Amino acid sequence: MDVGTHEQLVLLALLAAVAGLLTLVPFLRLPYPILLVVGGLALGFVPGLPHPQLPPDLVLVGVLPPLLYSATFFTSLRDLRVKVGAISFLAIGAVLATVLAVAAVAHAVVGLAWAPSFVLGAVVAPTDPLAATEIARRLGVPRRIVTTVEGESLINDASALAVYRVAVVAVVSGAFSLAHAGAVFVGSVLGGIAVGLVVAWVVAQVRIRLDYVPAEIAISLLTGYFAYIPAAALHVSGVLAAVTAGVYLGWRSPELSTPAMRLQAMPVWETLIFLTNSLLFVLVGLQLRPIWHALQGSSKASLIGYAAVVAATVIAVRLASAFALLVGSRFLFGRHRDEPGLWKFPALIGWMGMRGAVSLAAALALPLRTDAGAPFPARSLIVFLTFAVILVTLIAQGLTLPPLIRALRLEDDGLEAREEAKARIRAADAALERIDELVGEEWVRDDTAERMRGLYRFRRNRFSARFDSEDDGSIEARSADYQRLRRELLEAERRAVVELRRNRIISDEVMHKVERDLDLEDGRLDV
Repeated sequence: MDVGTHEQLVLLALLAAVAGLLTLVPFLRLPYPILLVVGGLALGFVPGLPHPQLPPDLVLVGVLPPLLYSATFFTSLRDLRVKVGAISFLAIGAVLATVLAVAAVAHAVVGLAWAPSFVLGAVVAPTDPLAATEIARRLGVPRRIVTTVEGESLINDASALAVYRVAVVAVVSGAFSLAHAGAVFVGSVLGGIAVGLVVAWVVAQVRIRLDYVPAEIAISLLTGYFAYIPAAALHVSGVLAAVTAGVYLGWRSPELSTPAMRLQAMPVWETLIFLTNSLLFVLVGLQLRPIWHALQGSSKASLIGYAAVVAATVIAVRLASAFALLVGSRFLFGRHRDEPGLWKFPALIGWMGMRGAVSLAAALALPLRTDAGAPFPARSLIVFLTFAVILVTLIAQGLTLPPLIRALRLEDDGLEAREEAKARIRAADAALERIDELVGEEWVRDDTAERMRGLYRFRRNRFSARFDSEDDGSIEARSADYQRLRRELLEAERRAVVELRRNRIISDEVMHKVERDLDLEDGRLDV
């Protein structure tokens, strides 16, 4: 077997292993970051698998922009405003506390110099809400907790990576000035926001005038890069540029996109983010083995001990910050002073501080050498400790999060369901008003208008019943019976269309077109 064939078979085996891991997600009912981080670790120690060495800058620039942009684009700006105090405290105060605490531990216990210690602190400071919020939503945690954790993760990426940039420059250049670092930090933040706003405005002007769905989707996928790369070239925060662009365009999204664009873009984005996160975790797993071998100068017991101490520091600071937020809200602002069981919220928020994709990307993006040509000090150890923190927080906290939520008895507050019902009622009212306005038009038939009135009246009554404490559930039962019957009929239509294709009476293209219309109608039944 020649070398080329061997490499292709190895690549095939690797892809098959990754696909196999992903197929286990629905069966094991685990958040996929937990499964991938364990699977990537196992793949990294399989003999014969390649250990790719990607250029450090490519990891940060190639992976982070779409993750940051998508996270902010699909986040509620209103919810961020409501929780701005708590989010700001956790995203800035907790990040700085984590950087300082981890740096102190890394210097005193691990023996790193101060500059690499601060690099490690900045790398492990940002949280990744992916696994935590997936579990929280599945178990019906109150939305205010989920919103706080998600909103915090958007801002702490920017604050942690701004500190990361200053620390890396200090290591690479061999010089550090607090005044200069402060000025760089402020300039980086303001410059990143400015670049993000300019890029977002330009993209908005283009998308408003564009009426071609594939091009619109392509632009939306590239917008994170459009914001991040110019900002990085100007030596300001590319993270904040991508975040700012996402917030701006997310707020304006109703006027920028058509129904057809939204229907097609959503699954594209979901798949892209899923594959990007998968790539990150598998990539670090493949690189962990050579990093482990590079650290053979230290004993395994010492490395495991260092990892345990750093991970414990990260978790402890997170919990302390969450309870400090409670103390601040009660004694500085007098909020929730007499609310029973209030300690449950910081306990859960503190335990949801898992680390993930951003920390991975930042660790892998560390330069290989300093300006003087020397190897970046303790780079392999920093990457190893970062992976250890991710492993501990994802597995230990992720697997214990469901029983903790059940033990705390934090039930869904129903806020999202109530808001959805209000939106459905108002939409139905608007439709009824519009029918009355159009009923005089010659193209609107009386029987058609009456059927539409009946449909929207039933929909309005169905969602209004959710606010009626005396409702016996009969209208909801009627709706469920209707949906069941409608789905039976839609499935009969699908079988008939597939049979026509099987008998070569219609083409595959026609089958897919009719099938898509049936699927869209099926998807609307729940609302």
